[in-house]
Amino acid sequence: MEAKRTKESLVINTDQVMINDLNNYNTLFGGVLMKKLDNNATISARRHARVKECVTASTDSIDFLHPIHQTDSVCVESFVSYTGNKSMEIFCKVIAEDMITGHRRMAATAFLTFVALDENKKAIKVPRVIPETEEEKFLYQSGEDRAKTRRIRREHSAQLTKIISLEKPWEEGADQHVEVSQLG
Repeated sequence: MEAKRTKESLVINTDQVMINDLNNYNTLFGGVLMKKLDNNATISARRHARVKECVTASTDSIDFLHPIHQTDSVCVESFVSYTGNKSMEIFCKVIAEDMITGHRRMAATAFLTFVALDENKKAIKVPRVIPETEEEKFLYQSGEDRAKTRRIRREHSAQLTKIISLEKPWEEGADQHVEVSQLG
């Protein structure tokens, strides 16, 4: 399988901020931005693996650095920054631009991990990535550390799911609690 240059998976998407995307602080809802990140990252992953389907395996972090206002445009750039055998780490950066002044600022960064699937929904091997710019090389060189952290977090999550209760908290004293759906 031939390795691919990082820029081959680059996706750039710019949108305006609409009033229905704003929270009560008049800044972009974090969830709206998360959706934009996942959409962009999915295209980067599919572009790199050249498959019909890629699925989000994890979101390592989304660091919200500066609020995004209605007067801003929001530009999401994403690309494959590191690969494992069957996984792809996608780096996303979010640049807010004040449409009046032209001032640009880094609003957020994020790392998401994707897995490419074959027609039977089985994970498949993905091409290695070849970083070229200083930014790409930095992200690639620090990628193994992030991959190790993800493995540790995944092991912890597996342990946690074995002890997490699935019982409704009111089942033992059902007469003391009422489900919200019964109230309204």
